[in-house]
Amino acid sequence: MNQIKRILLVEDDPQDVELTLTALDEYRLTNGVDVVRDGADALDYLYRRGKFLTRDGRNPAVVILDLKLPKVSGLEVLRQVKADEELRLVPIVVLTSSREEQDLIASYQLGVNAYVVKPVDFHKFVEAIKTLGVFWVVLNESPLNEAPLVDPQPRPEGRGTGASA
Repeated sequence: MNQIKRILLVEDDPQDVELTLTALDEYRLTNGVDVVRDGADALDYLYRRGKFLTRDGRNPAVVILDLKLPKVSGLEVLRQVKADEELRLVPIVVLTSSREEQDLIASYQLGVNAYVVKPVDFHKFVEAIKTLGVFWVVLNESPLNEAPLVDPQPRPEGRGTGASA
C-alpha cells in the first residue's frame, strides 16, 4: 500500500507557510503537508491530543520546525520529541531565520537531523524547500515508512509536555 508520506510544517509566519507550500507544490508534495502555527500545537499533533486526537496514528515523514514560535519554542519541541522513545526517530529539520551559533549547537545537541537557515532570497528559499521536501519525503528511507510507531491510543495531557510524574 503506497500511502502519502506526511510532512508536519511548524511555522508561525503566514508568508513563510505560503512560500513553503508553493515550493512543495512543484513536486506535488503539498497534499501531504499539515501546518501548525505554534509549538504547543506541534506537540499536540505529534502526541495526538486536543484537536489532533483523531488524526491518523502515523508519524510524519519529517517535521520542518521553526525555532522562534509562540507558546512553546522550537527548541523545546525538539527536546521533547527527541527525548520520547516513540517519537525520537521522527526526522526533524530546523528551518529558521536564526543564524545564532547557540541555536545551531543546541539543536544538534538535542538531536536535530538538519539545520537550515532560511534564505532571504525568494528563489533560494523555494529551492531550499524543494530540496528538503524531495530528500525527506521521496529519497530518505526511514523505519517510519513501514509502520506507525505511535500507540494508537491518545496520550494523557501530562505526557510529552515536560511535566514530571
